[in-house]
Amino acid sequence: MFAAENGLKGDPRLQAISDAIRVVPHFPKPGIMFQDITTLLLDHKAFKDTVDIFVDRYRDMNISVVAGIEARGFMFGPSIALAIGAKFVPLRKPRKLPGEVIAEAYDLEYGSDCLEMHVGAVQPGERVIVIDDLVATGGTLSAAIRLLERVGAQVVECACVIGLREVKGQRRLNGKPLYILVEPREIDGCY
Repeated sequence: MFAAENGLKGDPRLQAISDAIRVVPHFPKPGIMFQDITTLLLDHKAFKDTVDIFVDRYRDMNISVVAGIEARGFMFGPSIALAIGAKFVPLRKPRKLPGEVIAEAYDLEYGSDCLEMHVGAVQPGERVIVIDDLVATGGTLSAAIRLLERVGAQVVECACVIGLREVKGQRRLNGKPLYILVEPREIDGCY
């Protein structure tokens, strides 16, 4: 579900957020229109508006964990967690976390990857939102959901700053709701 379809239709913050995202054609490979959120992070107001919209949504949902997917989920997750009184749990690529971890492998369009989380970071029954910058196929979000559910967490929703109107892999999210702020920006009619 898009924020504009859930009470924020016409909210000027959404346009400002979209405008603050730079599109880098043919990165990291030909044909990809990379949605670069680093320019959003440089725009204090648009960055704050992004966090504020998520905080407004999750403030009263009894969320105890904000799980951020490496690396760009780390940009938004800690601020959201602090504002709603939740803990932040990083979901990292392999061999980045010290100590004992549990892992969840997943397939990508161009290969495979893995997410890891510290053992004991999330307790059974805790209510979790998963945050990332962008969703396209849903593979990474799906792996995050599986990882968290393996330890007994209740994944309430996934949240992304950017998402395609027809997320190709939304069916992979095990029925979990998906909240998206803006659609990918275009350049010359391409995504």
